[in-house]
Formats: sequence, C-alpha cells, structure tokens
Amino acid sequence: MMQEYNLAVLMTCHNRQAKTLACLEKLFQQSLPETVKIQVYLVDDGSTDGTTAAVMKYFPAVKVIPGSGNLFWNGGMRLAFSEAVKYNYDFYLWLNDDTLLYPQAINCLIQTYEDLAQQNYQYPVIVGSTQDPKTGQLTYGGVSKSSWWHPLKFDLVEPGTSPKPCLTLNGNCVLISREVASLVGNLDSGFIHSTGDLDYGLRVQQKGGSVWIAPGYIGTCEYNAIRHQAWDEPNLTLRQRWQKINQPKGLPIYEWKLFSSRHAGLLWPFYWLIPYIRLFLKSPWVF
Repeated sequence: MMQEYNLAVLMTCHNRQAKTLACLEKLFQQSLPETVKIQVYLVDDGSTDGTTAAVMKYFPAVKVIPGSGNLFWNGGMRLAFSEAVKYNYDFYLWLNDDTLLYPQAINCLIQTYEDLAQQNYQYPVIVGSTQDPKTGQLTYGGVSKSSWWHPLKFDLVEPGTSPKPCLTLNGNCVLISREVASLVGNLDSGFIHSTGDLDYGLRVQQKGGSVWIAPGYIGTCEYNAIRHQAWDEPNLTLRQRWQKINQPKGLPIYEWKLFSSRHAGLLWPFYWLIPYIRLFLKSPWVF
C-alpha cells in the first residue's frame, strides 16, 4: 500500500482558459489512494480571458496566485514553487497546463520514485513522458545528450516498461521530492521561459541526484512548435531573426550564456556562440 503523502501540484498559465480547465479536470480525476492528498498552486500570470474566475468557480480548492503578466513559464513556476515549499510537502509536481494526465499518472510517478528509493538511488527525480494525442508520438519527457561533441544538444528518450535514467528533463510533468527541493532549491531566476527546466535537471545531477523517466506515458501534450527555433523561419531578415531569438520564448543571449557557462565545460564560450553564429550565417544581410 502506498505511504501517506502530501503533494503540491505546481502550475502556471496565461490566457488559455480552456486548456487550463481541461488540465485541472484530468488532474482531479486521478485515481489516487486516500493516502495521497494533493493541493494545486496555480500562478495566473496576468490572464485577461477570465481564467482566474473560471478556476475559482469550477475548482475552488485550487490556490490561485496572481502574476505580473511577465513571468513566462520559468517565472510562473518559480512563484508557485516558492509558495508551496513554505508548507513542506512530501512531493512537488510540475505540471504544464496543456498536459492532460491519464488516470494513473500520479500513481505511476510516485510508485517509480518509491521503487528507485528502495534500490538506494539518491535523490531521484521522476519525469513523465507525454505523447501527441493524435499520433501517439513522444512529445516531452526526459532527454539525454545527442552529440558526442556538443554538451548542450539533447534528444528525447522514449519511455520503456521500467524506469530509464536520463540526463535532464522537460518540465511538463516532473515529480520532485521534498529532499530534492531542499537540496537543489527552486528554478533559477536567471532563466525566463524554457531553459530553466533543462538547467534544473542538470543541477540535480551535479548535486548527486538522478533523473529518471517513468514507465510508459503519463498523458498527452501536443508539441509546441512555436517555441522551437522560431528564428529559423525562412525569409526573415537578420534584424527579425535577432529580435526573435532574443524574445523570452526564444534563446536570449544572456540566458543562454548562463546555461552554457554552467553546463558546457571549459569550452562554454564556443557552445554559447554557436546559435548566434548560425543565425548570422543563415540570414539575409538586410536590416
């Protein structure tokens, strides 16, 4: 029988009420034993579409935290995390509001944690893999290095029938224990949107922990192509590419510098500059 656990679910959202409500509906339909209690911390980062009112109407148990409107994913999750850790939960679950959990998802994550802890793995973090609702293909989850020479290139790792170790993670669905939260801390404020999750998984490894992919899929989440390489769109001028890459959802130069200097070793300046060199080489020299 599963132990007694108190679990904080951490979420952030901005102007996608329907997706947020659908995510919460699936979350509250989880087949959990009575020994597992959940509390949701949702940062509404300045939504103007009525998200807060709708959440309070349909899911009054959710603790809604107002954001500034400029937090993006990393900032919103940092705020939710910082509020939840005040209450010393057993686990913290990162959950993207576009992720629809299968009924046994949280059970699977906790069971995977328990199995690894019983095998004496130190500070395991458990990543849930998501699949496209139409094609069934892997969209987000655990990642490992994809290149022998480039330390910052990652590929998704397919889930198996048993837990798989990986290098770091996408933050769509991640189970973090109280011990890891105490050891590693919060997401780093130096990141704006999408790099903070990769950094967190790598910091777990640096602190002596480990990152594991739970067996099978825990839910669905469509691949968000908008945030991936938007600056590589054809027919953009150099100025347009530079503006896109430095947007919060792009690859801001100072954010990527922090990530590279922290995780790419002695040659980090080289790896830091690669995306920007490619941007210049691919762009028409038109401003």
